Amino acid sequence: MWILAVLIACVGLSACRRDETLTAYGAANKTWRLVELDGAATSYSANLRFPEPGRMSGQAPCNSFSGRMSAPYPWFEARELVTARLACPHLQEESAYLTALAAMTLSEVLGDTLILSTPEGRQMIFTAAE
Repeated sequence: MWILAVLIACVGLSACRRDETLTAYGAANKTWRLVELDGAATSYSANLRFPEPGRMSGQAPCNSFSGRMSAPYPWFEARELVTARLACPHLQEESAYLTALAAMTLSEVLGDTLILSTPEGRQMIFTAAE
């Protein structure tokens, strides 16, 4: 009888660990290139990756960054963003990119398009890089 209880507990724990983040809904194994921020095409290079459940990384206009993401899909929450601190001519764009990324609360994966947004109407549109 106790063996059955242990098996049920093990199965229950593994079910609780199922990935419910954006990674499990089509965002994994792709590099997402930012093409639009708040309705304006971007003139700088920035990308976003989801290398494993609960993690994000990427390249802002100047520096690489990494962070956590644990909100279940379709919610989005960029947490504990850490960046390098190298200077470059695009520091203003980098600040805008990272500030926008931290503000996003919703996500949607549509094939090779990733849309991050807020209820207030802010939006970041990414396409899967070739």
